[in-house]
This record gives sequence, structure tokens and C-alpha cells, in this order.
Amino acid sequence: MWGSKGKNKHPIVDEENFTFLGRGVDFKGVVNFEGTVRIDGRLDGEIHTKGTLVVGEHAVIKGIVTTGTLISGGRIKANVTATEKIQILKPGVLIGDVRTPSFTMEEGAHFHGLCDMGTDAWGAEERPDLDKVHDLAAHRGKVRLQDLPS
Repeated sequence: MWGSKGKNKHPIVDEENFTFLGRGVDFKGVVNFEGTVRIDGRLDGEIHTKGTLVVGEHAVIKGIVTTGTLISGGRIKANVTATEKIQILKPGVLIGDVRTPSFTMEEGAHFHGLCDMGTDAWGAEERPDLDKVHDLAAHRGKVRLQDLPS
């Protein structure tokens, strides 16, 4: 591709592994991959990769998914952990709990489950001026006599 100056002709193939499970392939078990994985078949079990997992429109995955990035237009019924992001494309369906710092859905995609995006830090912070906050619920129902209509 770059000529004969000593550079690779196919840099993508040499730099990163790419794995493809095609349409019509049914797999049961635990799989670990390096690099990018594209699934267009069926997988029942666990899939683990630190790279990108691409789930095609005709793919079906059931089980547990651990990945760096998930891009899905297929059907997934699994608990998913992604260290970078999860992106659900139309007509994708994701049923299960997800844990990721970034979650996006295209209009027409479907998600049913819980989403944890790591917002623990906000709930743990305490405000130093809490002694100045008044509980309005304690005053609810109390009406001053001068506020009543005559």
C-alpha cells in the first residue's frame, strides 16, 4: 500500500487482531479475544475482549459480555461491562444490566435493564454548610393563622 520503503502493505492487519464469527455460526462456551471482534452469529456463554466488540444486526448473544467498547445492532441478553463505551444502534436490543462510563442509544434501539455509569463520587460528597439547610417537609401542613382566608 505504501510502496517499497519498508512500510507494511496492510497496516491494520499487522497492528491489530480482527476476529469474525459469521452468520450461521453457533457457539457455546467462554471466549477470550484480543483486538476487535465482530459477531454476526449466535453466542451463548461469555465473551471477553479488551478491544472493540461489534455485534451485527443478525447476531444473538446470551450470557456475560466484558469489553472495552461495545457497538451493537443485534440482540443481546446479557450483563455487559465496557471499560470505554456502549453504543446501541437501530434495530439493536440490549436486555440486561450494563456498567460503563459512556452509554448511547440510537433512536429505534431498545434497552431494558439497569445502567451504572460510575456516579458514586457525587453521592459521597458532603456539603459543609448542611447545618444551614432547613427541612421544609417539617413545616408542611402547618399553616399560620394570618394565612387563612377570613
